[in-house]
Amino acid sequence: MKKTVGIVGARGHTGAELIGLLAGHPGFELAAVSSRELDGQRVGDQVPAYAGELRYSNLAPDALAALRLDAWVLAMPNGKSGAFVEALAAAGADPVIVDLSADHRFDAAWHYGLPELTRDGYGGQRRIANPGCYASAMQLALAPMLDLLDGPAQCFGVSGYSGAGTTPSDRNDVGKLRDNLMPYALVDHVHEREVTRHLGHAVEFMPHVAPHFRGITLTANMHLHAPVRAEAVEAAYRARYEDEPLVRVTPDAPWVSAIAGRHDVEIGGFTVSADGHRLVVVATLDNLLKGAATQALQNLNLAFGYPEIQGIPVAPELTI
Repeated sequence: MKKTVGIVGARGHTGAELIGLLAGHPGFELAAVSSRELDGQRVGDQVPAYAGELRYSNLAPDALAALRLDAWVLAMPNGKSGAFVEALAAAGADPVIVDLSADHRFDAAWHYGLPELTRDGYGGQRRIANPGCYASAMQLALAPMLDLLDGPAQCFGVSGYSGAGTTPSDRNDVGKLRDNLMPYALVDHVHEREVTRHLGHAVEFMPHVAPHFRGITLTANMHLHAPVRAEAVEAAYRARYEDEPLVRVTPDAPWVSAIAGRHDVEIGGFTVSADGHRLVVVATLDNLLKGAATQALQNLNLAFGYPEIQGIPVAPELTI
């Protein structure tokens, strides 16, 4: 029998991507899709990948428990998920909850779900915090070198404007972004704190928004306490991720245009200073997919005992 899943906050870009993924998954049934703005409309009219008759509804927090679903994905802006989590707990309901916001990424009671780095710590927890998009790219880019880092790692990030969501702002205003690169939150960004917390090492993060729609380029600058060679670094990354179907290691620096619409992460461009003590690595991922919806499906698969990448299209060259 299929497991039933509901999505709250489904109007956004990530919600639409997740609807499409769940529609093609053999083990999940999309049973509820909540959006205030799209209330009453057919889901298939907004997301062509979904062929069913389900309609959007505007679900209040208290309404979730009565539906008795196996899982809920909360795809809302930061600061909004708490009321839904609390309402489910107050009603005695215990579905799997995957929260795509930052609200529970610092909560020790929740499993932090970056599978490539944290799946060994998953022990059946029913509350899963989905990592941030930039935070996923940063952690996967830095993790193989963690033992060699000397001082904070500096990460320069550039995201497509879909990362700013659908609520109008300067950071998703196509006119203002045209021929532009827009810096923001240059210190103490939530993803800076998130990565520092979960890697256990200080990270300094400088995010920017670019005129393209989707995809992140993350350039990580690392100072090392022991010298390395570029060939040895690439070999170390290949060894670390050789069994990860959603991580691809390349010798050249990956391009964001190549990652758009794909479910994997690319890491490459390994460049070392003359003295071997400075390493620069580039990572790219689609912020709506591996940075959000794809990772949410990985976490749902783990929670219900399905193969981790079931329902996730993997490019042929990435198949293990």
